[in-house]
Amino acid sequence: MNEAKTLTIAIIDDEADMRLSIGQWLQLSGFRTVAFTGAEEALAEIGPDWPGIVITDIRMPGMDGMALLRRLMSLDPQLPVIIITGHGDVPMAVEAMRLGAYDFLEKPFDPERMADLVRRALKARRLTLDNRQLRRELSDGTVLRRRLIGASPAMARLREDILDIAQADTHVLILGETGTGKSLVAHALHASGPRQGRALVTLNLAAHGAEELEARLFGPLAAPEVPALEAARGGTLVLESIEALPAELQSRLLARLDETPPGEAPEVRVIAVCNLQEEGRSCADVLRPDLYYRLAAQTITVPPLRERGEDVLMLFNRYLEIFAEEYGVTPPAVSAEEASLLLEAEWPGNVRQLVNLAERMILQARRGEVSLAQLLAPAAGAEAAPAPAAPLKGKPLRERIEAFERMLIDSAMRRHRGSVSKVMEELSIPRRTLNEKMARYGLSRADYVR
Repeated sequence: MNEAKTLTIAIIDDEADMRLSIGQWLQLSGFRTVAFTGAEEALAEIGPDWPGIVITDIRMPGMDGMALLRRLMSLDPQLPVIIITGHGDVPMAVEAMRLGAYDFLEKPFDPERMADLVRRALKARRLTLDNRQLRRELSDGTVLRRRLIGASPAMARLREDILDIAQADTHVLILGETGTGKSLVAHALHASGPRQGRALVTLNLAAHGAEELEARLFGPLAAPEVPALEAARGGTLVLESIEALPAELQSRLLARLDETPPGEAPEVRVIAVCNLQEEGRSCADVLRPDLYYRLAAQTITVPPLRERGEDVLMLFNRYLEIFAEEYGVTPPAVSAEEASLLLEAEWPGNVRQLVNLAERMILQARRGEVSLAQLLAPAAGAEAAPAPAAPLKGKPLRERIEAFERMLIDSAMRRHRGSVSKVMEELSIPRRTLNEKMARYGLSRADYVR
């Protein structure tokens, strides 16, 4: 995102010439500006979540720059405020930095230095505002519903677990079959917790030999590369395929984790992802016990697709829409017969298999040859580990009808981007009936409006 075009620089100075020269230079450099003649005038406009930064002179009649800084910091401690000082005002500038100023410029200053300082301040402000927006959306579940699609009880529990465990700021072990979306859950944990906005580093342990893995995890690495544990300092390190970590490196990792005193937040939050669920073994079988229990301070199990019921139809429609947009075609409608096939499939490859199927269906649609039954046949006939029966097999007719009805409403809402009137017209149902059914099936119009 271009911060220069989306954020505003408030220039506060009682001297008209200084306001004009700073504003003109910044505007010529591509920045948006607004000018104020004094602190009181600026405070009437600037409040918490001000979409930009502040540049203010330190010496002004009435409320001076230091008093203004204190007021701004009380309104929003993360608002970047750049102080302009006169020659010899360095002690005052140092005091301003102590009070929370972002930086200071001493007159006469280099315009290029000012522009560089402004760019950095705007970037920091954008990150702060984005993080606040993300936290607000997370608080009402909007982001998690969009990232972790599904209205089944299993997915509702998963989202609740993520929001609860994210706040613990301890290490986490994520379990689940291949293709269930464990990496997505790891990223959601980071985005939902106190470290969101800080470093998020991912390392696939199964992708490297022992020697290379040791260097990538602990160092040393040739500049400018930084070892994962160092790069994630203060943030989160996601270790995918934790079961692939050699025994000697398990000891080194445990030693690093043990450096954190009991009761204190770790320097690096480790989220370990394990892929052994379907192989008759568990992480506890391959990790040394002390490391296992350290990583499993909190545990999340991601449900397989076969346990998510009608989520299958919602997911399939969503990925049809995504790939249709990518390949420039109209997404094909899913018939009742095809919906039944999707609901009865066993999905040994879980969500990853479903995503691949949706892409193949769109590629067929480009050629005018759409046959979901044929696409499902190879997957059904391929050798795979036995899986429990799909959740709607043998279910009463009412449950199958409800699953299909939910899929039709979800598909129509996606096509019409949340336009209730268009969905009512397509499905020939009154608004009250549509609202009741959406509430019953856990569908929210906000998830479709884009």
